This record gives sequence, structure tokens and C-alpha cells, in this order.
Amino acid sequence: MPAKKTARKTARKSARKRASGRRNSPRSAGNNRKKHSSGFFAACCHGIMGTVTAPFRITFRLTKNWPPALKWLTRLTMPLALIGITIFLLMWVFYSIRASKIYDKSMLTKMPARTVVYDRNHQVIGYLHGDNRYMVKFKNVSNHFIYALIAREDARFYSHGGVDIIGLARSAKLMLEGKRQGGSTLSMQLADNTFNYNGKSFDGKFLEMALARKIEADFTKKEILEMYMNRIFWGGSIRGIEAASRTYFEKSAAELTLSESAMLAGIISAPNAYSPFKHLDRAIRKRDITLRSMVKYTFITQKQADEAMKEEIHIRPPERRMRSKSYAMSAIEHELDIILDKHNIKMGGLTVTTTLDLDLQKTAEQVMTRHFRHIERRPAFFNRHQTHSQYSRLPLRNRPAPQYLQGALICLENHTGAIVSIVGGRDPRHSEFNRAIYAKRQIGSIFKPFVYLAAFDRGMKPSDYISDERIYPNEITGASPNWHPRNHDGKYRPSIRVSEALAQSRNTSSIRVGNFVGLDEVIKTARKAGFRQYIPRNPSIYLGSFSATPLEVATAYTAFANDCLVYRPYMIQQITDSAGNVVYKGSGVIAWDNQSSRKASRQVSAILEQVTRTGTARAMRTVYGFHKDAAGKTGTTNGSHDGWFAGYTTKLTCAVWVGMDDNSTVYPGAAGASLALPIWTRFMLKADQKFPAGSLKDRAIIVAPSPNQPPPKAIIVE
Repeated sequence: MPAKKTARKTARKSARKRASGRRNSPRSAGNNRKKHSSGFFAACCHGIMGTVTAPFRITFRLTKNWPPALKWLTRLTMPLALIGITIFLLMWVFYSIRASKIYDKSMLTKMPARTVVYDRNHQVIGYLHGDNRYMVKFKNVSNHFIYALIAREDARFYSHGGVDIIGLARSAKLMLEGKRQGGSTLSMQLADNTFNYNGKSFDGKFLEMALARKIEADFTKKEILEMYMNRIFWGGSIRGIEAASRTYFEKSAAELTLSESAMLAGIISAPNAYSPFKHLDRAIRKRDITLRSMVKYTFITQKQADEAMKEEIHIRPPERRMRSKSYAMSAIEHELDIILDKHNIKMGGLTVTTTLDLDLQKTAEQVMTRHFRHIERRPAFFNRHQTHSQYSRLPLRNRPAPQYLQGALICLENHTGAIVSIVGGRDPRHSEFNRAIYAKRQIGSIFKPFVYLAAFDRGMKPSDYISDERIYPNEITGASPNWHPRNHDGKYRPSIRVSEALAQSRNTSSIRVGNFVGLDEVIKTARKAGFRQYIPRNPSIYLGSFSATPLEVATAYTAFANDCLVYRPYMIQQITDSAGNVVYKGSGVIAWDNQSSRKASRQVSAILEQVTRTGTARAMRTVYGFHKDAAGKTGTTNGSHDGWFAGYTTKLTCAVWVGMDDNSTVYPGAAGASLALPIWTRFMLKADQKFPAGSLKDRAIIVAPSPNQPPPKAIIVE
């Protein structure tokens, strides 16, 4: 082949190779990608423009041969209408999907409500937990309020399907004019009050409409109204029509008058600004506006409106607006915290049936208050201590803890352990510390019966004699050689009958009774009776030189009424939820035997009955007039720091403590017979009307119930 020809061929191959390299270079690839992406963007823009202009093109094609006037009118309006409908449908699908994600039908009916606490006779004691709300049915709300609510908040409630187009249009028009008026329906407001979203934005309003439509699809108009009325916020902690009616007018929602209904409906928009408690004049103006709306929408006549405007409004007076505190309620709340899980407590709406008797609870509080006032009038007390009235006059700011006379009372049903009444102090507004349950006070002589119980159970007889002389050095096992306690009257006898030593609460002879048994046995008896606090291993415990709570004392004393059976104290009988389902059946009656003999128990009981006839508690009968069979023991600690009386009938056991929180002397010479016995007797006189006392001598022997079974019938002693 000629050389020129070969060279041309080689040059052509090299040129093709260089061209191929340029096409495959990174720079060339980047340029290609840019071309592709710009092409894709152009295609998208072309598609969007085609979609947007499609209504115009279609309209132009359809109206090509129409008359000019109709043709151009249609060409101007129809495309915009088609675009608007398309956008609306797309938005409806979008917000319906979003609404489905947060919509939970069950949330509409779940509302935190007050837990109602009842006594054993189904009287309301008080309310706990949840919002200040009482769930109420539609039928139990005054029609006046329902009509006022609709006239004020949603006049076309019964004609729309959750979204009021007319109302929204009017709201938009007013907004353009610089005015504000809500366009939300009751269903939209219910959605706003129930679900978590930003309802103030435009996005939130569209979502709210979608939620309202779902609510309308799932519930009837009456159900929507009922849920809404139970959710309305009326300022402070008040939620729901029933709570508002009770709070402001002290009546149920079913009893609301037209004037009261219009006022409540009128202040919904700004309940704190128009609260009848703070701004009654403003609330009345809102009432009148609502009444005019009711006339406008033909719910009432003008004559009815005029009469309602003239009606005098009776608002709850200031002295009854504060929630009253109660030692009983604080004790119930403490027990509920143990029983219920956190969800039930948070949601509230429970019904709690307790063992308390509300009438006797009020009696206990009144009796204690009157007796304390009597004590405070004594110069021996008045010159030493602050009184309740003096403390009440102190400024609230930086007020110290009260230093006036305090006390506690707790009453148990013997054969069940049910707490019938509990008072934990003088005034829960000043001190919420519940002394009936938590105050550990030295119990003094009221412990002596348990020393004698241990002795009788180990062979000593009530008819035996024992020395009542002074305690001599090294006589008492475990005692210091210098320990020489005295009798309260300063008198001593060579010997005394054992039963008389207990009836007269002699110290030296009681110590010898304890020494006969021994410290270990006395402590064991105390533990089995229900004393849970620390008991020192010291002979001084024979005189009650250790601390216990009034609840422990009352529990232990039921052993004498029950032939040595002791029942666990309890307050909660049953708890049901808002649907009526039982969430707690109660623990039932739980008893234990303190393992002392019934004979020994009755021997002590017979002596304690004698205490109330001829002993330190004889004023029960001679002064205060309690003549039924009863037994008990007074107790006074050294220096008159504590005054006790614990006693029982065949039905009830009650313990009363009186003293100063700082453990100072109440007044010189004060004793359990003068401090605690009057309270016990006056309370039990009232309690006997509901729990009549029987014969202690001929009472039944109590048999402990087996677990999960009701108590068996008593066996009568022949």
C-alpha cells in the first residue's frame, strides 16, 4: 500500500479515537447530566402548565361556537371554578388523611373527672383527683342552657355537618373589615378541646374542619352536645356544665334557670374575664347578649327574655367558695394512692365507697371543737398557750405552725376493722398533719391492760393479790437500781387485788405484774395486738413509756372486744370506674389472733368495764350520762403532756388523744379523764344510736373469718 494512503488511514483512526475520548470524559458526562436534568425540569414545567391551562383549553374548545357574551363569560368563570374545585378536593384528601392520623374516637369520651367519695350510707364525703368536673348526661342538663349554648356558639348546629360554610364566610367577611368573629362550630370546638394540634393557624383550621366531619360521622347531635358540655372550660379548674352550675349557683345543671343558663353560656368565650365571682356586672351583660341571641333564633320569646333579665342572680357566697379540707379525705386519698395505679388517679371519674359514716364524722369534729374551746377557757391553759382563735387572727403571710391544743379520734367497727370515723387534728386549714394516723405519742397507762393480759394468760388471776408498795432497788428485772416510779396519788398499800390494781391504774403494782410475766412476753403480746412502733426492752414499758399512734391504740383495743381477735383497719370498701366497672373489690375482712386466751381477754375486759363504773373513767356515767355496757382505760403521761382514753362497746372501739404538738404540758393536773374521756363519751352517745351497744358479759365469741369468705355467724356463749 502506498505510504500516503496508509498515513491518511492512520490519521482517520486517531481522529475517531480522540473524538471517542472526548465523549467519555467526566466533563462530557457532566454536561450530559445537565442536559438530562434540564430536560426533566422542562418536562415537569410543561406538565404543570398543561394541567393548569387544561381547564382554559377545554373551556375554549367547548365554547368555540357559543354566542359571544355567553362564550366569554363562561371562559372567564368556568376554568377558575374547575381549578378551585380541584384544589378543594386535593386539600380535602390531604387534610382527611392527616386528621385520620390523630383522630381517636375514644378520646372524645375520656375526660378527667372528679373522683366522688361516699360514706357507707352513700352520702358524698368529698371529691378527689382529676379536673373539677362532674360527668352529666344530656337529659340531665336544663333545656334553657342547651338552647342558650346553641344560640351563643353555633346557631345552625342542627343543620350543618360539622362545618358551617355560612358562618365561615361571615367570619371571613368580618375579618376583611377589620373585625373578629369566630366561625368555629361546636363540633370544631370539640375537636380543638380534645385533640393536640395548632388550631390557631390556617393549617390548623383546615385540620379542625376535617376532624369535625369525622366527629359528625361517628356521633349524633345529642352525643356531640353532651361531650362538648362536659368539656367546656369555665375558668380556674372548672370544667363541664355540672361543675360550673355547682360552683357558681350551688345547684345541678338540671335546675338552671333561663337567666342562669344564659349567663353561663355568655361567659364561655372568656370565663376568667367575665367570672361572676369577680365581675358580676360583666357576666350580666353577657347574659343579656345571650338572651337577645336566643330571641333572634326563636328559642325563646321577647317576653321570656325580658323576665330573665329582671331575675336576680344568686351567686355562691365567698365563704363557701373555698374547698374545705378534711382529715378524713386526706386519709382516704393516702389509701387510694396505695390501691390505685397512676392512670386511674389521673383520669379520675371513680366512685369510691368508704367505711366512714359521714354523720358520725361530723359529730366527732363538732365534739372535739366544743371540748377544746372549753379547755382553752381555763386560766391554767389560757395563761400558758396560744388558742385557736388567737392563731386564726395571725396574718397568713409567714404564719408559723400552730401551737394551740390538738387532738385525734379514731373509731373502728369491732368485728370488721372498718374505720367509722377519723379526726386527725383541730383544724386541717392550719395543719394538715393527720395525728390519728401519724402522730407517735407516749401512750402511758392505756398500755397497762396488755401487761395484765400477758399475766392472766400465764397463770395470774384477777383475784390474786400483789404488792402495791414502793419499788425497791434491784427488785425489777432489767431496771436500773435507781428506778423508783411512784403511784399517781402518792399513796402505797401493802397489797392490792390484781383486778383493783388495773382498775385504779396503780403504777407500782402494775410494774410487779409486768415483772411476773417478763419483758419478752409483754412485748410479744403488744406486737400481736397491733403495736407497730419501736418498743424499748425496758421495764418502763409496763407503764406505757413508748410511743404509738391513735390508730394503733384503737386497733389493739379491739382485741378485748373481740376475744383476742384483731382486725386490720381499712377505709375503702369498693371502687368503680365511670362505666360502673368494679376496679377494686376491697381487701375484705382480715383478722389475726393475738394468741392470748379468750378467758384472759374477758378477764381484762371485765376489769376495764369496772374502770368505767368505779375507776378513773367513772365520769363517763356519773357526769356524761353514758349508761350502756362499755369498757376502757384512761391514760396520762408524766407532766400531763398527753391525755388518752381508749374504750369500746360490743360494736365499736374508739381511741382519743389530746395534747400539744410541741409535747409541752397541757396544764398542771390535766389527765386523760378530763382531756380525752369527755370527747369519747359525747361521740359514743351519738354513735350508739347507729351502732347500739349490747351486753359485754353475754356477748358472742367472735370467730375469725377465713380468707375470701364473709365472717361466720357468732357463737353465743351459754
